[in-house]
Amino acid sequence: MSKFDLNRFNLEKIRLGEQPISLKRTTYKKPKVKDGMLVGKDGSPIGTKGDMYAKVIMDRILQEGALDHDPRPHYEDFYAGATYDDEKRLVTTKDGKTIPVGEREEVKIKNNGVEIWVPAHTISVNQGIECTYDLAKGESPMITLRPIATKASIAEILWIYQKESNDLVLFDELLGRCTWDEDHKVNNWWNDWALRDEKGEYVLNKEGHPTIGACYGETVNRRHMLKSQVIEAIKNNPDGRRNITCLWQQDDFKEPHGLKPCAFLTIWNVRHEWDGKDYLDMTMVQRSSDFATAGCINQVQYATLQKLVAKELGLEAGTFTWRPVNVQLYDRHIDQAIEMLNREPITCKAQITLNKEKEHFDDFTPDDIKITDYPRELIKTKNPQFKFPLGI
Repeated sequence: MSKFDLNRFNLEKIRLGEQPISLKRTTYKKPKVKDGMLVGKDGSPIGTKGDMYAKVIMDRILQEGALDHDPRPHYEDFYAGATYDDEKRLVTTKDGKTIPVGEREEVKIKNNGVEIWVPAHTISVNQGIECTYDLAKGESPMITLRPIATKASIAEILWIYQKESNDLVLFDELLGRCTWDEDHKVNNWWNDWALRDEKGEYVLNKEGHPTIGACYGETVNRRHMLKSQVIEAIKNNPDGRRNITCLWQQDDFKEPHGLKPCAFLTIWNVRHEWDGKDYLDMTMVQRSSDFATAGCINQVQYATLQKLVAKELGLEAGTFTWRPVNVQLYDRHIDQAIEMLNREPITCKAQITLNKEKEHFDDFTPDDIKITDYPRELIKTKNPQFKFPLGI
């Protein structure tokens, strides 16, 4: 068994003038790995390759992760019907429970209660993590330690690189849940990063839609970087070594924009293998990964993108490599990480499959991309979903 050092963590939180945290448990099973897979009690492989990487990475963060001292995002905890004593720095809930407010926590008085902005700390490691999957052999980053919602994440990668868009209504349309014309509401997680004016109202584009400004799809659109710098470049010179997309564009950030890109750099290479086939390999570099929440999702998105581009080019999708630079667990995700480390994965051959009837990148829709051999209902029952509080 391994143990997360909660005492060390809380002593540092107290030193920073904040409230300590509590956990349901601090011990977990150390992941056992053989030949790139988790192994069960009988020594046979279990789960998926994604499960193996997920457990190994979470274990490393819990054992080696350093605590940040100046977190930028915060949690927003709302207590309906609560009151606040500024002198005592105490929130009293409607059922009489008192909540002390730390030195670095902010209190926002609302009409119907009290909101506390709590620093959203992480523990993280900076180097030495890399995940590699051979897509040609059916490997994928999918995990079974919790259910993974793939349709929205696949729609998002198409929104960014195929539609080259920052329009939140278009994203809702890709998801099949657009209500903008009826109620002017955005129904995707990007709503938290939509451009707004001083009154908190959406800043609208020429179509009258809210956007996330000069980042992600807008950055791609200004340079047509995937279609020009990768797809057309490889068609013209398959052996080129300059097939790169980079969402980290400082000039764009001088304009209003939402969340800066986390997964930001892709590098593409064609490999003429000795088996007579030509493979498209890709490496994705990620500056920061909120691992428990989106580590699997980001990998699945870019592995999907790789398969789509390979299909357009008439190549086999080869090796997908994920290289995160900083990988973190938010403090409110530590319980979930420990629970996942204690869970038994479900053995399956989950893989990303594309509609065989389509060839061109621009023709694919989210419905043309499936995760096959993924026992979602069994996973929901055996390893149910978690709630992951977001640092806003």
